[in-house]
Amino acid sequence: MKSFRDPATVTASIYGLGYVGLPTAAVLADAGITVIGVDVNEAAVASINNGRAHIVETNLDEVLGRVVERGKLRATIVPAPADVFLIAVPTPFKGDKEPDLRFVESASRMIAAQLQPGNLVILESTSPVGTTEQISRWLAEERADLVFPHQDGKNCSVHIAHCPERILPGRVLHEVVHNDRIVGGMTARCSELAVEFYSLAVKGACHVTNARTAELCKLSENAFRDVNIAFANELSLICDKFGIDVWELIGLTNKHPRVEILRPGAGVGGHCIAVDPWFIVDMAPGLSRLIATARRINDAKPHWVADKIREAALTCGKQEPTIACMGLAYKPDVDDFRESPAVEVTALAAAMGIGRVIACDPFAEVAPPELGQAQVPLVDLAAALEADVIVFLTAHTVFKSIEPAQLAGRAVIDPCGLFEGQ
Repeated sequence: MKSFRDPATVTASIYGLGYVGLPTAAVLADAGITVIGVDVNEAAVASINNGRAHIVETNLDEVLGRVVERGKLRATIVPAPADVFLIAVPTPFKGDKEPDLRFVESASRMIAAQLQPGNLVILESTSPVGTTEQISRWLAEERADLVFPHQDGKNCSVHIAHCPERILPGRVLHEVVHNDRIVGGMTARCSELAVEFYSLAVKGACHVTNARTAELCKLSENAFRDVNIAFANELSLICDKFGIDVWELIGLTNKHPRVEILRPGAGVGGHCIAVDPWFIVDMAPGLSRLIATARRINDAKPHWVADKIREAALTCGKQEPTIACMGLAYKPDVDDFRESPAVEVTALAAAMGIGRVIACDPFAEVAPPELGQAQVPLVDLAAALEADVIVFLTAHTVFKSIEPAQLAGRAVIDPCGLFEGQ
């Protein structure tokens, strides 16, 4: 019976080489596992095979260069046999906030042709409850010669588990190794093999449960964060109405030993917190009223910020003011623009026709597609600071070096609290 106790004897194939898949591949390869990364992005595959990451992540290029040079990691657009298959593809939503699993299904069906008895398939993509079981059914449709857990758990020839990623952009390499993991196998043996595999590279504890609990665990983590951010965002609106400094208020409130209010911002972005709570709402619409309300509060915050921009533009004394949107990424010091409220605010401001809108983000080589359509040019920091209205949407470290004198005479909007206390 196949085991995964010696990294030198294990080959892992990771489907999806983005913000989760690529750092995970690098960490596994650095632990001695032979890793084959599969992605449809040919440019990304070529860059990876040259030892260069196509995403910005601390220390990733260093590790990637090392494992590629050693022959422990290669990328391809063509599926290949392996012992362990990890699915780390996007899980967006479609239509009226309905989960879109087409990438998970596509990866599953690609994997199916490569499967052999004893293989382990792990879903890392954050997914609605029941997705791991659905993968088992998709694989069975493609491979009638194999036995899958939903068919015969005790005698399955392919093992399937869900182990949701738990990472923070900017600290991914550390967190892949040191964070605790939730391992939800479709059977006890599935969980056992998944723990064996992760233990080759992961130093955090592996907590075993079933697949459905693991799926809802990840969704609950992100919904918890979303609800708490919604409280902070709603509080910022109330403070604005009554002329209260929200940052001072939160600082004072958090001096209570059992209170820890999070920071408000321009909204909530990223592929996890801005998306995953909707999966719970879709699963149980009548039972998830608080989660749904929090999502709507956070989704509305960019429109509130856009209204503040309109007010500043109309009262700044310029016929056609220049409006600089500072930061486009969904969080500081990353190049991740997925579901970014900063991008949404910038697009909304451009659509208002209240002035010339420009954008500045040190991590953006080109403007996100939403801004290309709105014809918002990217400018450097010096040009942005010449604008009449300056809106800080992402608290990039480089922006913190801006002196108050550089903002003198300009209307400044700071929903992310970059200059709180000044």
